[in-house]
Amino acid sequence: MVDRETFTAMAMSLAGTTAAPHFERLAFKVKRTYATLAADGLSANLKLGPDEQDFKCAVAPDIFEAIPNRWGRQGWTTIDLSRATVDDVAAALAMAHAHALPRPRA
Repeated sequence: MVDRETFTAMAMSLAGTTAAPHFERLAFKVKRTYATLAADGLSANLKLGPDEQDFKCAVAPDIFEAIPNRWGRQGWTTIDLSRATVDDVAAALAMAHAHALPRPRA
């Protein structure tokens, strides 16, 4: 299980991350938002790539679930923090964080 404080510390340890309120959630972002933490601290939403989302949801359906709307079709995925290990969260946060970094200019 990963609690609110651990999730927040893990997200904030990723380069360039800032946190700010986002509706009833806490959002973590660099250039773009890559994760939001539910107010109750029991789940978080992460912005994964479609292939990453498919993989996580197939391998650990008890931990990861695509959000059942258009946000989910864009890669937004819920992670159940009460079932996730620190390793599960670290790997998923790293994936989401990579998508939020500024894109290099050509």
